[in-house]
Amino acid sequence: MKDILVVVPDRNVVHAVRGIFRSRGTVDAADGMDACLGLCRKKRYELALIDLALLQALSPRHGQYDYKSSLQQLWQIQPALEIIVMAGQDTVREAVMAVKAGASNYVTYPLNRDEVRYAVEFIAEENRTRSELDYLRSRFWQADALEVVQTKNTAMRSVFDAIRLVAPTKSTVLLTGETGTGKGILAKLIHCHSNRKDVQFIGVHCGAIPDTLLESELFGHEKGAFTGAVRRKLGKFELAHGGTIFLDEIGTLSPAAQIRLLQILQDRTYERVGGEETLEADVRIIAASNVDLKKLVEEGLFRHDLYYRLNVFPIELPPLRERTEDIPQLVEVFLRNLTRFNQKDIHYAHPQVMDAFRRYPWPGNIRELENLVERAYILEASSMLTPESFPAELFTVAPTPSRLSPNTALTLGEVRRQAVEAVERQYLKELLSVNRGRIDRTAAAAGVTGRQIHKLLQRHEIRKEDFK
Repeated sequence: MKDILVVVPDRNVVHAVRGIFRSRGTVDAADGMDACLGLCRKKRYELALIDLALLQALSPRHGQYDYKSSLQQLWQIQPALEIIVMAGQDTVREAVMAVKAGASNYVTYPLNRDEVRYAVEFIAEENRTRSELDYLRSRFWQADALEVVQTKNTAMRSVFDAIRLVAPTKSTVLLTGETGTGKGILAKLIHCHSNRKDVQFIGVHCGAIPDTLLESELFGHEKGAFTGAVRRKLGKFELAHGGTIFLDEIGTLSPAAQIRLLQILQDRTYERVGGEETLEADVRIIAASNVDLKKLVEEGLFRHDLYYRLNVFPIELPPLRERTEDIPQLVEVFLRNLTRFNQKDIHYAHPQVMDAFRRYPWPGNIRELENLVERAYILEASSMLTPESFPAELFTVAPTPSRLSPNTALTLGEVRRQAVEAVERQYLKELLSVNRGRIDRTAAAAGVTGRQIHKLLQRHEIRKEDFK
C-alpha cells in the first residue's frame, strides 16, 4: 500500500497509523468526511482507514446507519478504494455491519500494530487472488471490451463467465431480459470474441419490420416475387454469411417467418422469397427477447420446436435495479465517453444524485440511465452532475422505510441531541445543494445570518465548496 488516507479527528490515532506504515507508504490525514472527500478528489489512494463515527455521520437514516450509502459516496470518487473501519470495542457490531455493506475489514481501538498489518495483508492477499483471476479473464477479453465487462454484481459476473464459455463456439445463444439491459451490446461482445469476429455482424430488430416485409428482409427475394420486387434482393442471412446474425425481439416473428427460421436451424439451408435455389446458411444465430418465450409457447403464439432450437444456450440479463452496485461504474463510463467528444470537464455526480440513482426502479434499465446522464451532462454548468440537471421525478421515489431503532443504552437527552444533529446536518446539506454552496442564499432560506451558517458548517464538518 503506497498511498494511505486515515480519517479520524484524533491526532494520536493519526500518529499511530503513520508509525505502523512508516516504511510502507505515504499517510495523509483528514479530520472529517468532507475533508476526506476533498482529498479523494485530488489524489488516488489505495487504502483508507476511517473512524466509524465519521462514517456514520456521513449518512444517518431513520436511526439506522446506511453504511452502503456512505461507502458509495467514497467509491463514487474512487471505485477501487479499499476501506478499513476503525471502531471502539463497544461498537464492534456496527463495524461488522459496515463490513457487510462493503468495507474491506475493521480494526478496534486502541490500534494494535499487528492487528492493523494483518487486516491490510488480508486485503492485499485477496486482491492478489482477484488480480490473478481477473488477469486470466482479461486474457480472453479484447482491450476494448474490458470496460464493458467490469462489474461488482454476482449475477453479471455469471453472465460474463457464460459469454466467455460460449463465444468461441458456434452454438445458438438466446439472450433474455428486460428492454434496455444491454442485450445488443452482449450480442456484439459474443461475436467479437468468436472465430467469426473478422466477418460481418448483422443486427435485425424483428419487431421494427412489418410482417409483410419480414421474410424478404431476412431471406431476400427474387425479381418478380411480389408486386414491387423489381430486382433481386439479398436478405440479412445472406449478408451475414460466415458471420453472426442478431435477431432482436425474436418473439415478434410471424408464424410464416418462424417456420422459415426453423428450417435454417434444422437444415442450415433456406430459399429466397419466390426463388427455387437452395442457399447454405453458414451463420451463427444470436436471438434476444424481452418477453418470456416459454410463456408465448404455452399461449400458442410461438412454435415450441423453434423455441427449443433457439434455447440452446440461454443467458438471462438482470435488470439494473438488481445490480445497483454497478451504477457508479456505469456513470463513470458514460461521463468519460461524453467528455471524450465534448469540451466539458465533468467526471462525477453529486452524492444526492447517486443516492437517487440507487433508489430509482429504472424501468428503462441501462439505456434510461445513459440517456439521463447525457441529458444532465448537456444541461450541467458546474464541474459535477447536480440534482438540478435531472428530472424532478427522479428524486420523488420514496426510500424504503425502515423501523426507527434508537440506541436504548443512551439517555433520552442524548438520543434527542443525536436526532436533532442528524436532521440539522441533512437540512444544511440539502439547502447548500439547492443554492449551489452560496452562504447568503442558504442563510436567507434558513432564516438565519450568514455567520450562523458558517458556525453550523464548522460544527457539522460541511464544506460549502462541495456543493458549488
